[in-house]
Amino acid sequence: MNKVPKWLKELIVVLVVVLLIRAFLLQAYNIPSGSMKPTLLVGDFILVNKLVYKLSEPQRGDIVVFKWPVNPEIDFIKRIVGMPGDTLEIRGEKVFINGQELPMKLKGKTIEDGAVKLIYEQTLPNGVSYHIALYEVPLVYRMDAYYTRIPEGHYFVMGDNRDNSEDSRYWGLLPRKNIVGKAFVIYFSGDIPPLTTTDVNILTGFKQLFLAILNPRPERIGKALIQ
Repeated sequence: MNKVPKWLKELIVVLVVVLLIRAFLLQAYNIPSGSMKPTLLVGDFILVNKLVYKLSEPQRGDIVVFKWPVNPEIDFIKRIVGMPGDTLEIRGEKVFINGQELPMKLKGKTIEDGAVKLIYEQTLPNGVSYHIALYEVPLVYRMDAYYTRIPEGHYFVMGDNRDNSEDSRYWGLLPRKNIVGKAFVIYFSGDIPPLTTTDVNILTGFKQLFLAILNPRPERIGKALIQ
């Protein structure tokens, strides 16, 4: 019997290590839509820590990747705003947690597809601050939400691009078991077109990476997402 070539052994070892890392430690994702603008842009490629929530619980303000409760075959990314035990109310652009309105400070304006967007800094009760985007004149009705108490094992998540995000306002609370991990760094970024939910697959991911390499955004590479 012929011996297994050395290169093949080394390849098998590398593949096993990569698969173990992907299964238990880290996983790469690309951002296909603008629901997390201005924090994450279409064409940002991020690393997600899959181990952190095996050792600790998700925290308010974390940006998490999760299996969409409506269709667990699809991964979503949003920010945790409401925690287990919170009372939460949303009225238009205003968010109230445990009876207190989250403060928003206007930071600037931008134009997107011919419409004016206002950029605010919003601060959560634990002191985590981040930027959100809101249309100056809403194009559609802003969905309200109300929970007298978020039950244990569930979270209320929202996109930072508040008027362009399908999140807990529309499909309800996020179960803890659906959370894959915590996004912590942008490892590459490029200017590429957005995708719809149905466009996302492995081959599309490679295509998006190729386009990003052709149109890189070096100023975003290495940006940390941990507060």
